[in-house]
Amino acid sequence: MKPLPLLLLDVDGPLNPYAAKPHRRPAGYGTHRVRPDSWVARFPQRPAERVRPLRLWINPDHGPELLALPYELVWATTWMAEANTWIAPLLGLPELPYIVWPQLHQEDPDGLHWKTRALVAWAAGRPFVWVDDEVGPQDSAWVAAHHPGPALVLRVDPGLGLREGDFATLREWAATGAG
Repeated sequence: MKPLPLLLLDVDGPLNPYAAKPHRRPAGYGTHRVRPDSWVARFPQRPAERVRPLRLWINPDHGPELLALPYELVWATTWMAEANTWIAPLLGLPELPYIVWPQLHQEDPDGLHWKTRALVAWAAGRPFVWVDDEVGPQDSAWVAAHHPGPALVLRVDPGLGLREGDFATLREWAATGAG
C-alpha cells in the first residue's frame, strides 16, 4: 500500500491568523493564551508567570477538516514538539510527527525561506504539500527543482488563516497531483 502524501503544517499564519485586521479575532476562531517553554525562554530575566502569554486564534473546525484529508499530517513549525502540547489539543488532533529544524531563522544564500532546504531533505522524496504563510515563488521553484517527488507549496494569508479554498486545493492536489 502506497503511503499517504505528507501535509507539512505551519502554525502561525495558517492555523493562527495572527495578522488579522484590525487585530480582531476572525469569525469561528477562539482566543487562547499560552506560555510555551520556548516563548518563556526568550525572557530569561523574568519568572515564567511574569512572561506575557502568547495570544493564539484557533478555529476548532480546522482539526476535523485536516483529519478528513488524505494526508499524513506533520508539524512544520518553529513550535516543533510544543505544537503537540499547545496546538493539537485545541484542534482535536492527535500527537503528530514534527520536523526538528537544524537552525531557526537562518539566512539562505539564495533567498529561500529558512525552512525550505531542511523541509525537502526531511520529506526524503515523499509527495508533500507545505502549508505556510512565509513562502514565495522562489521556494516553489526550488522545491520543484530539488524534490524528486510531487510537491506543492501552498501560501496562506496570515491575516486570514486556512480557508475553504485552501482545503479545496488540498483535496484536489491529493486526488490529482500527489502522484
